[in-house]
Amino acid sequence: MKESATARPDFVEMGRRLFAGECAFIWAAAEASQLPPPGTPEIAFAGRSNVGKSSLLNALTNRKTLARTSNTPGRTRELNFFALGGADNAKLRLVDMPGYGYAATSKEKVASWSRLIEDFLRGRASLLRVFLLIDGRHGAKPIDIEMLDLLDRSAVSYQIVLTKQDEVRASEREGRLAATHDLIAKRPAAFPEVVFTSSLNSDGIGDLRAAIAKLLVERGT
Repeated sequence: MKESATARPDFVEMGRRLFAGECAFIWAAAEASQLPPPGTPEIAFAGRSNVGKSSLLNALTNRKTLARTSNTPGRTRELNFFALGGADNAKLRLVDMPGYGYAATSKEKVASWSRLIEDFLRGRASLLRVFLLIDGRHGAKPIDIEMLDLLDRSAVSYQIVLTKQDEVRASEREGRLAATHDLIAKRPAAFPEVVFTSSLNSDGIGDLRAAIAKLLVERGT
């Protein structure tokens, strides 16, 4: 006797539709007191300066200028919030976090950004997951490990997204993925799946959208 077939959700298509609509900048916060009230589900994007975070956000949302790209690392100095689905009917907020690890940044500014990030991560009920971007050409650097430690201490669910796949030899990609899986294997807050992306040719972008759509479904939002 055959079991009745249950259609599985098509998360790739759900992700495509989720990011096909309007996406607009709605808020910027330079300190914790300026954060918008929680409510709408949020996902955040973090990463070392020059990891390609702005390019990824633009590719993810099918925009060219949603997030500013610059040849000068460290330009994002605030938590920038974007409403997916329109400001008045947002299905999801995307949060662009300040890049970290830029050597030319003053110690005072680094300390200020660190406080902002820690205050945001601490007890933000609407934050579903942080997507931590790591440069796929090099793998995790010590400064990335520090961010992993912070996320674990904050008990915030996070998922690794490797960037710049187009600049990594095909023969090296599996090794980079395997090393990243090993890196997070025993970390309590890490989601076990890693996505390898390229903002240039859109490889992995559909997979990332699907992961976000699945997250929303599983959280019942």
